[in-house]
Amino acid sequence: MAESAADRGSAGRGTDSASGHGTPDPRRWRALAVCLVAGFMTLLDVSIVNVALPSIREGLHTPESDLQWVLSGYALAFGLFLIPAGRLGDARGRRAVFMAGLTLFTLSSAACGAAQSSLWLVIARLVQGLAGGMVSPQISALIQQMFQGRERGRAFGMFGTVVGISTAVGPLLGGLLIQAAGAEEGWRWVFYVNLPLGLICLLLARRLLPDTPSAGPVRLRDLDPLGVLLLGTGVLTLLLPFVQSRQWPGDGKWLLLILAVALLAAFVAWEGRCGRRGTQPVIDLRLFRVRSYWLGCLLILLYFAGFTSIFFITTLYLQSGLHYTALQAGLAITPFALGSAVAASPGGRLVGRFGRPLVAVGLAAVAVGLGATALAVHLVPGRGAGWAMAAPLLFAGLGSGLVIAPNQTLTLSEVPVATAGSAGGTLQTGQRVGSAIGIAAVGSVFFARVGSDGWSSAYDHGLVVSVAFVVAGLLVALADVGGARRGRNRGRRSVPPAAAS
Repeated sequence: MAESAADRGSAGRGTDSASGHGTPDPRRWRALAVCLVAGFMTLLDVSIVNVALPSIREGLHTPESDLQWVLSGYALAFGLFLIPAGRLGDARGRRAVFMAGLTLFTLSSAACGAAQSSLWLVIARLVQGLAGGMVSPQISALIQQMFQGRERGRAFGMFGTVVGISTAVGPLLGGLLIQAAGAEEGWRWVFYVNLPLGLICLLLARRLLPDTPSAGPVRLRDLDPLGVLLLGTGVLTLLLPFVQSRQWPGDGKWLLLILAVALLAAFVAWEGRCGRRGTQPVIDLRLFRVRSYWLGCLLILLYFAGFTSIFFITTLYLQSGLHYTALQAGLAITPFALGSAVAASPGGRLVGRFGRPLVAVGLAAVAVGLGATALAVHLVPGRGAGWAMAAPLLFAGLGSGLVIAPNQTLTLSEVPVATAGSAGGTLQTGQRVGSAIGIAAVGSVFFARVGSDGWSSAYDHGLVVSVAFVVAGLLVALADVGGARRGRNRGRRSVPPAAAS
């Protein structure tokens, strides 16, 4: 995930992965279980909160913009801290940073559940996202440290399974909790469920997780705080006019987009300067000289902007528009997550054979599935819409399984091994930033239509924007496929006839 997963993990395999003289740590599988539960918690909070949004809206009288910040703020804070936290874990000790992040995550979950206002909840979610960003890179780094060879592959495979399960069960678990505790206060238990898990994980982490023998002091500049600040404020400024579009009347808010461009340009300039001075930037701009890498990063940013926003508007439409219970809404959107989980494993096996065209097929399937979902809502109006959208959402989910993991494999395939950790962390950051952008853009269109045209029309318009992001990702994939074919053709023409024969 972050730099620690590869940059330093490979260097520490001889010492970190074993206890004593190369003997595997006998506690490594129990330690892995602790890591997997912590990873499940941080990833579950991406999907479980979606079904709680209408309940939060009623319980705290939350304005529409704050509902968007509850989701996009978590994603943004999570993504911004991934790479610095990975470096901090490598330098100061992965167990220490893991436990600090998990403690902060548990406390912020309690703060979310106890929120008495929407502002309180948004701030607590930002802290929760930051804490999740601290924990996540330590998991991949600890797997690198504790396991070798085939065992490492098994461990990463188990982590991948946990990622899929957390996405699939999030809506259902959220719906069950709200159903059991009541619509008015049930949303609080979506956050309180993290408390017992967090406390158990903390106790076991202290006992089971290994130290990092190479840990030592870390310089503040190695975490690139100015780079994090410039990127965070730039993306935040970009999101503000969309999220606050109804709260801030007039056109003056769109001037913030100019400021956002200036801040992001300053970020790029600063990161380039860091690279020339030999210090570690948040994002290594040299990676973007690799064509497959920058295209893959752009593709996944656009895709996450499209597909994560689907859950946001679908749960609001089903619960607030069609008066579904939280459990019914969770069941209605589960087919997408199930389809993605089913297709992920075949996608991982087939990507080596088909390459980027496989990702393009997946993106096309997602776009078609979402378009069919909008059609299903028109053909089966009223409370039957949830059943009607199940099949097209399943189809879209199957396409999604051919996108995320295969794209990661292809995007990192030409990256030098020495920079693989930084490249993976940057890719993850792009996913989270894309999620925040998509929720802001789709949400602004959705809420603008609710008041004048009703929930069904708002859902249609929101889906159009989501599909537009996915189609933009598809165009990037097709551009990569076309560029690769042109490169192969030029290579064939450059071979002399005698050599070719």
